[in-house]
Amino acid sequence: MKISILDQSPISEGQTAAQALQETIVLAQLAEQLGYERFWVSEHHDAATLAGSSPEVLLAHLAAKTSSIRLGSGGVMLPHYSAYKVAENFKMLAALAPGRIDLGLGRAPGGMPRASFALSNGRKREVDRYPEQIDDVLSYLHDQPVPYPYTGVKATPVIDVPPDVWMLGSSSSSAALAAEKGLPYTFAKFINGDGGKKELEEYRRLFQPSAYLAVPKTAIAVFVVCAETDEEAWFLAGSLELSLMMSGQGIPSNGTPSPEKAAAYSYGRFEMMHVEENRKRMVVGSAETVREKLANLLNDCQADEIMAVTILYDFEKKKQSFELLGTLING
Repeated sequence: MKISILDQSPISEGQTAAQALQETIVLAQLAEQLGYERFWVSEHHDAATLAGSSPEVLLAHLAAKTSSIRLGSGGVMLPHYSAYKVAENFKMLAALAPGRIDLGLGRAPGGMPRASFALSNGRKREVDRYPEQIDDVLSYLHDQPVPYPYTGVKATPVIDVPPDVWMLGSSSSSAALAAEKGLPYTFAKFINGDGGKKELEEYRRLFQPSAYLAVPKTAIAVFVVCAETDEEAWFLAGSLELSLMMSGQGIPSNGTPSPEKAAAYSYGRFEMMHVEENRKRMVVGSAETVREKLANLLNDCQADEIMAVTILYDFEKKKQSFELLGTLING
């Protein structure tokens, strides 16, 4: 079973953002030791509960702290930026860590409208240009001609092995666009719990072989919590359940709450409906339970790889979750 990690550098209650980022570094090193396929970091802006705002900077540090695991962005929110600068950032990373860099691209804002407004320096975010921007990024990464008015411009440094480009999404439209571009596709089930099977079927049906990929290649990202027993896993996952409910309802948060606080929370009927709905985005249980659920998910969606997203209050429990999950890689 191919398993990777997407880490959002979540901040627990009582913790600082700097501490959360240090935990991401430790987790990347652990993932390398345990044989995980790849380790990606996310992009979120103006977020009090997630510390990862600049994947390019964090990836450079992770590349220096690891030696073999693939590292990537999950993802860079391309409509905020110049395709040229994104290509230069990731060519630089690929020069520093040859053969180890993935560039995951998305079009979501990664934050509230005020953050998007600030990122664009007050200009309107041009989401409609996203497909064109993808073409531009690919051209810059592979030293191919780019259209006027940028004719002749080269993204530097010149490198031998460009990063692999992945497209990320949670809808049929993103799946169709990835298929059209002939790029690998990661479906974000941790965002859209009802999706996965239909979108990946659409991707495979519409896939057009490209210079970058001959056959479809897919991953599915899902929340995963693994513990010694099913009961403990669900207790620990209570932190995530309360966090997701609060976020969905717009309730202010100081970070991931403790499982004890989550267990003591008195959910209203409507809030409990939120919790039940969010469980579609999660795989929770002992190693054996998680193995069965992930195998079923891979089979149902015909995905090539699982990308686990784990948010827990206690970092030691988070590490233990990935240690248990890591036994499924070769077992």
